[in-house]
Amino acid sequence: GAKPLARIVGYADGATDPIDFPIAPRFSTEKLLKQVGMSAGEVDLWEINEAFSVVVLANMKLHELDPDKVNIHGGAVSLGHPLGASGTRIVNHLVFALQPGQ
Repeated sequence: GAKPLARIVGYADGATDPIDFPIAPRFSTEKLLKQVGMSAGEVDLWEINEAFSVVVLANMKLHELDPDKVNIHGGAVSLGHPLGASGTRIVNHLVFALQPGQ
């Protein structure tokens, strides 16, 4: 009788030259939005994984993201990178941060 809390509708990866690491998420984000037929404005919450705060700031600017929807409880700089489990932390955080219907 358990009900799912969330549904993963797509995923993507992306890469760029090491010198451009702050904008690397841009490439996977653009692929994913195209894949699922959505715009950045239609996304309720964003978790952008980062080792440096500039990554989040750069990608917020590139995608014109609402700061109130990005890493709402902090990102990896403040919460840490669990060894081998950053993706799990991000997905679980989003599942419990989203409200029903989002």
